[in-house]
Amino acid sequence: MLLYVIRHGQTDWNAEGRLQGQKDIPLNDTGRLQATGNGEALKELLGDDVAGFDFVASPLSRTRETMERLRTAMGLDPLAYRTDDRLVEVSFGDWEGQTLAEVKKLEPELLKERKRQKWSFIPPGQTAESYEILSWRIGAWMQSLTGPTVAVAHGGVIRSIFRLIGGVGKEEASSIAIHQDRILKVEPLAGRMEWL
Repeated sequence: MLLYVIRHGQTDWNAEGRLQGQKDIPLNDTGRLQATGNGEALKELLGDDVAGFDFVASPLSRTRETMERLRTAMGLDPLAYRTDDRLVEVSFGDWEGQTLAEVKKLEPELLKERKRQKWSFIPPGQTAESYEILSWRIGAWMQSLTGPTVAVAHGGVIRSIFRLIGGVGKEEASSIAIHQDRILKVEPLAGRMEWL
C-alpha cells in the first residue's frame, strides 16, 4: 500500500490567514503554480507505474482544480479521478472566513480554550468539528483504500494522517506545518511518512 497526499494549492484565504474549513474558496495564481509543480514532481516519481494508482480528491473546488492541474501536468486526462466526501476539510463552524486575530477580538476565551486543547476543540456552530472528529472520517477513508492512491485533500486531512499513521502526538499534529508545494509519501502499513 502506497499513498501520495497533496494539499490543495494556495487560496487567497490561505494567504490572508483566514480559517477556510469547508468554505469553497478557489485557488489563486500561486496555488495554480503549486498544483502544476506537484504534478510535474509526481510524474517523475511515478513514471510508468502511474497506471496502477487510484486518484481521489475532496469534492471542494480548490482540491478538484489542484487535482486537474496535477493530472494535466502528468499528461493524464484531467477529469479521470473520483471525489470522496470524507476528504473534505475540518469544519471551523462560525469561525470560517475569519482570521485568528478577528476571532480573538470576538471570542478571546474560546480562542484560549482552543490553544489549550486544539486537537479536540470544537468551534461554535452547528457544523463545527474538532480535528479528532475529522480523524474518524479520515481513518474510515484510509481503511477503504484497496491499492496505491494519489489523494488531493486539505491541511486538516494531512494532520489526521500524521496522527493516525505517523503516530504524531495531538499537540504536534495540530500545529505541524502542512505544505502546499510538496508531496507527502505515506506507507500506511509500515507507519512511514515523508515530505518529498
